[in-house]
Amino acid sequence: MNSPLSAIVVMGVAGCGKSSIGAAIATRSGGRLIEGDAFHPAANIEKMSAGIPLDDDDRAGWLIRLGEELQATLKSGERPILTCSALKRRYRDALRHAVPDLGFVFLELTPAEAEKRVLARPGHFMPASLIESQFAALEPPHGEPLTLPLDATRPVAALAETVNDWLKPCGERTLARTA
Repeated sequence: MNSPLSAIVVMGVAGCGKSSIGAAIATRSGGRLIEGDAFHPAANIEKMSAGIPLDDDDRAGWLIRLGEELQATLKSGERPILTCSALKRRYRDALRHAVPDLGFVFLELTPAEAEKRVLARPGHFMPASLIESQFAALEPPHGEPLTLPLDATRPVAALAETVNDWLKPCGERTLARTA
């Protein structure tokens, strides 16, 4: 680990590339990828599969579980790289409560691009019909501390390299204050 940032969340709406970019970041910067979707209870997956958006109550227990997983990964000596939509400030604050000084990589893209990407991924429980609700719930983290917004349409390798540079001590301090 080359950074005081002990953990990061790769966040954004469905289809922004959290899993692909999170995996590339984990490989490039050293860390353990944690797929946030894998921690959804069955009721949440059933609801989303039926085209029903999750609400704050649906996400509350899931966010607590993700915070526990972040803490356990840190305790084992690894840097967690969590993929999680973290659409609202209160969701990010819940994760920050579990891990103070948590970094966030915000993958931005348009609704049209998100829909195109979700339609192209077979077998995922999140239907494209929920894209609109994702954008309606999104409270972009612009101006929040330790947050790096990135254009999710850039190549995965370039995004991972940008994050790796951000995780370096001098780059982290500069970007965290200006992002």
